[in-house]
Amino acid sequence: MGSAHERILVLDFGSQYTQLIARRIREAHVYSEILPYNVPLARILERRPAGLILSGGPASVYDRKAPSIPAPLLDAGIPLLGICYGMQLVTQVLGGKVARAAHREYGPATLQVDDITDLFKGFEGERAHPTVWMSHGDRIEEMPPGFRSIARTPNSPVAAMKATSPGRRIYCLQFHPEVAHTEGGTAILKNFVYDICGLKPDWTMRSFMTDAMTAIR
Repeated sequence: MGSAHERILVLDFGSQYTQLIARRIREAHVYSEILPYNVPLARILERRPAGLILSGGPASVYDRKAPSIPAPLLDAGIPLLGICYGMQLVTQVLGGKVARAAHREYGPATLQVDDITDLFKGFEGERAHPTVWMSHGDRIEEMPPGFRSIARTPNSPVAAMKATSPGRRIYCLQFHPEVAHTEGGTAILKNFVYDICGLKPDWTMRSFMTDAMTAIR
């Protein structure tokens, strides 16, 4: 199944695209697993993932029973990518402000990439204005301390952000890179998995089955 350091864990907050996130990671030849958002922190840490992805979801972070995560997870030193609800959750847990948007944004939007390093490596020139897929009713009003915006759209001044605090490798997207409607979405996920998490594209389903059979024997 690959060593513990070779996996990406996807925490599921109820998004219709969670399975697609895991599929995109596997298509990049990196092993990924989906776990429920409320899995104990100890179980996450014992799996020693190379990276974490927080999925989108239908809830609003300011709802009383909204799904959440333990704050120590964000200080565990694990590279993390928050997508849509995942971005809003990171914002709230770390002291930023999330509010209901004046208009729900669902559909394509033109992104302006302001930082072509890390997550958006290779998005220079004409690629700095990709069409991305939005699906959210809330927006980031104030980023958490120690974060800065790295991309924006006309309706979302903070369409992507990253941590600048030492020791935190946290990146967040308001849009969905996993869907086919997002231009360059696969490149964004590969930048996270390969460059930020440091993984190599050496996993295949065949190797997974071979390791599983070996473990059974």
